[in-house]
Amino acid sequence: MATIVYIDGFNLYYGAVKGTSNKWVDLEAVCRRLLPRDDIVKIRYFTARIAERPDDPQRPVRQDIYLRALGTNPLIEIHFGHFVTRRTRLPLAKPTQGLPSVVEVVKQEEKGSDVNLATHLVADAFQRRCTKAVVISNDADLAEPVRVVQSECGMPVEVVNPHPRHKRSLKLQGSEFRQLRAEVVAECQLPASLRDEQGEIHRPEGW
Repeated sequence: MATIVYIDGFNLYYGAVKGTSNKWVDLEAVCRRLLPRDDIVKIRYFTARIAERPDDPQRPVRQDIYLRALGTNPLIEIHFGHFVTRRTRLPLAKPTQGLPSVVEVVKQEEKGSDVNLATHLVADAFQRRCTKAVVISNDADLAEPVRVVQSECGMPVEVVNPHPRHKRSLKLQGSEFRQLRAEVVAECQLPASLRDEQGEIHRPEGW
């Protein structure tokens, strides 16, 4: 089957990568492990550029290195959303008597990735750019576009959950379901160094 894979980058990161030493993920290798019989014609990767933090000013540098590494693979197309930073007031979960129960916080929200994924999923299906779609995400907001593609286009949409099995969203239902195992991510890592038109790309320390 001619398959396009749609990867929710932050969902993958927080579900299967954060807190591990497996951040140098080879997305094509993961997809081929999950779909050994499919003809994968494109991998769409949805993410947003992150900003530095006082405790970790190198975050965007490491992300740029990873995005460069992904860019060496012609099968992968990267789609960008964006972050919105705003100040808001929120109540404390455990207020202390005599102290304020509401505090001002800086809240960062990633915007656009789920909409971008849904848009490309539906557009590809209606344009018949593939005969099967695979969505790697556990975001319940994608339930409706997945349903539309299956019901209106008659195209199978397989859902792959990158989060622990017990945290699976039951609202996100595809024609098939697959669980992304931690050992698959650990085994599917990019080479320690690659090259693009800018020069050498090296895996960041600690990854």
